[in-house]
Amino acid sequence: MQITIPKDVSNIINILESHGFEAYVVGGCVRDSVLGKTPADWDITTSAKPEEVKALFARTIDTGLKHGTVTIMVDKTGYEVTTYRVDGLYEDHRRPRDVTFTTSLKKDLMRRDFTINAMAYNESKGLVDLFGGIKDLGAGIIRCVGDPEERFEEDALRMLRAIRFAGQLGFDIDPVTKNAIFLTRHLLSSVSAERIQMELLKLLISDHPDILRTAYETRLTGIFLPEFDRMMETPQNNPHHRFTVGEHTLHAMMEIEANPILRLTMLFHDIGKPLTRTTDAQGIDHFYNHDRVGSDLAGDILKRLKFDNKTIDLVTTLIRNHDTRFRNPKSNGRRHVRRVINKVGRDLFPYLLKVMEADVRAQSSYMQEMKLTILGETRETYDEILAAGDCLTLKDLKIDGRQLMALGISEGRMIGAILSTLLSMILEHPELNDPDYLKELALKIYDQLKNQAEITS
Repeated sequence: MQITIPKDVSNIINILESHGFEAYVVGGCVRDSVLGKTPADWDITTSAKPEEVKALFARTIDTGLKHGTVTIMVDKTGYEVTTYRVDGLYEDHRRPRDVTFTTSLKKDLMRRDFTINAMAYNESKGLVDLFGGIKDLGAGIIRCVGDPEERFEEDALRMLRAIRFAGQLGFDIDPVTKNAIFLTRHLLSSVSAERIQMELLKLLISDHPDILRTAYETRLTGIFLPEFDRMMETPQNNPHHRFTVGEHTLHAMMEIEANPILRLTMLFHDIGKPLTRTTDAQGIDHFYNHDRVGSDLAGDILKRLKFDNKTIDLVTTLIRNHDTRFRNPKSNGRRHVRRVINKVGRDLFPYLLKVMEADVRAQSSYMQEMKLTILGETRETYDEILAAGDCLTLKDLKIDGRQLMALGISEGRMIGAILSTLLSMILEHPELNDPDYLKELALKIYDQLKNQAEITS
């Protein structure tokens, strides 16, 4: 088997070999090359010790000398070169306390996580596949190198990585490896929220986000996302649905593009349902206010998983509004569309429609065609509103605080109340967004507010 290695990487390997050392590209770049994909990074492993690597190259960075890693700079690109090593004891189920350098490629490959990531290659020796990585790639299998329980005890994040790789590659997880995830799942609690977040996000934006079902089946979600377990176990006895809350969520994620904000929103859009489920006398389930309850709960979970504030704000806003009902958007519903745009945001509104469409497509066929038609009309109405330049925010009003002050209105709180009232009226009647009319109207509102204040004082 021949793999095309970038010229700079090939030169690094050749220099190391010309000085009597072994060197190979290793890990993900080999896996991706075999699969016909373009690797994002090219990692190199070598029998040379870090100080020997540094002596051979003009520009290097001490990336992680303790663990044998030196970054070689070629122009502005860095290539990590790591010495063959054997890991010491793992005291925190995440990283080895120390490492021992070795001259054995086999020992280095033995410490790696999965067979498909434990292959090495160079142009002089060809492919080194000691653990059946090529066979597992062909069969579409994620399998640990050696004893899976030992691999997960060494690094508990590997359990979530196994599921993530299955989602990214569309592979199955080897039954023995899958059972080991179940048996050692408790170890994931020792891994930082930041690391779990990174793996979860990669899983969600993969081609198969529904692989999260495997995390539930192995009870791994019970460690880092127990709320999802409750979703999987909450039925929806309702004409609009055909799945449990959790299964509906998995299907909804498959119905939307692989965008982090959109996939996170679909994961959490119904997370409030287990807390709001009621059943009426006819045996029909209802989930009143699940959007608001879910928005708050999703915010707490995203904080727990250390997501940034912008992501949290966007996702919770979409969840809070995902159950909005649009009716007759082409006629009198246009006013309602403008109000929702104002509430959600001009740029986020198209995301809301995508979320609502994915939600509908993951429901039952009951009234589904009508719902999708209304969403299509709402999308057209949104485009028409933008094309018409309708007022949607305070910035669009043809009057501002300075102009109100010029009219003799000086109280800051009063100015805010007047602008808010004016915006509410113009959202209903955008054709009235005229500077002279707004000034006249602002003075009338000001007099009314003053009179009310005098009556209550």
